[in-house]
Amino acid sequence: MLPPRRVRRVAGPLLPGALVVGVVLLPVLAVVAVLASAFLPGRLRALRLLVFALGYLALEVAGLVVAGVLWVLSGFGRRLHTPAFRAAHYTVLRLLLDVLMRLAQRLFALRLVTDGESWSPLDDGIPGSTNAMVVLSRHAGPGDSFLLVRTLMDRDHLRQPRIVLKDVLQLDPLIDVYLNRLPNHFVSSDPAVGFGSEEAIADLARDLGEEDALLIFPEGANFTPRRKVRALQRLRDRGLVAAVRRAEAMRHLLPPRPGGVVAALNAAPHADVVLVAHTGLEHLSTVRDLWRSLPMDKTLHLRWWFIPAAEVPRDEAQLTEWLYHWWETIDAWITTTSAAAQPARGLRRTGVPGSPDVAGATGSEPS
Repeated sequence: MLPPRRVRRVAGPLLPGALVVGVVLLPVLAVVAVLASAFLPGRLRALRLLVFALGYLALEVAGLVVAGVLWVLSGFGRRLHTPAFRAAHYTVLRLLLDVLMRLAQRLFALRLVTDGESWSPLDDGIPGSTNAMVVLSRHAGPGDSFLLVRTLMDRDHLRQPRIVLKDVLQLDPLIDVYLNRLPNHFVSSDPAVGFGSEEAIADLARDLGEEDALLIFPEGANFTPRRKVRALQRLRDRGLVAAVRRAEAMRHLLPPRPGGVVAALNAAPHADVVLVAHTGLEHLSTVRDLWRSLPMDKTLHLRWWFIPAAEVPRDEAQLTEWLYHWWETIDAWITTTSAAAQPARGLRRTGVPGSPDVAGATGSEPS
């Protein structure tokens, strides 16, 4: 069970001390990292991870200091939920994510490739679009998720994402402080905690504005063979034979859980829907995975589909069928993209995740 908030918040004040110790010991740590890298595959593997860890720690400390300043300026928390202070928190998160992604790109040689036929959240002027969005994405680890949120919060077209995410992420002090001050929902594994997730997701979606984006990961967890077996068994226990057959055919995804999606789309009939497929960093779920993959020199492939609100079904059965159909489309796209040794012809390469180069044509039909 996740520790209470007052216990989790103890970790925040310890971070500045950890950063000071890291900086003071940096010469020694750097020498050790260089020596260790000589015995490891790749180029300066240990040193890259050390620099990234210290950079991440510095961003955590900077973000928490700014959060403290905002708390004082808001009247010691009394006005934190006003539009002005909410926008300030989103701006700080955008800047922190921007620095983090640029650091990761430099250290790990990350590249972002967007399908040339893809729509992008940076595109404007879509006829009939309300600009309020419900974004449905595959669940593929923190690396892909950070890049996705960073793209949605691009500085040239800032959106204010509302995210449905696991409660365990609150163990990160920065996520704990900022995302609990903003409209998000942490999904608990304990059904006795709070009210149901579907009701909470509906509340998040109900007042989506033109600059908002509700981000949901319908699978609920990263794909692993063991999770796939458990997910299939849950479907069998419910007698959903057709869903089992369709889920078994998916090679890269868990079957989507339609409850939260149905709740969101019925609560926000004015919102357009964006589906996101991505591949490249899904194997990075733990520090051990990150260590084994350095230097990464990875390419993250992205594909977006835009569906106007008027084209989204509202009946629960039709919406479930629609969601499975799109998940099959995303699974097929991942299979095709992963099989390509090099980016296929017609893909555009961008240097910085979420940069204005990431754009494309609108498409509302599965390809």
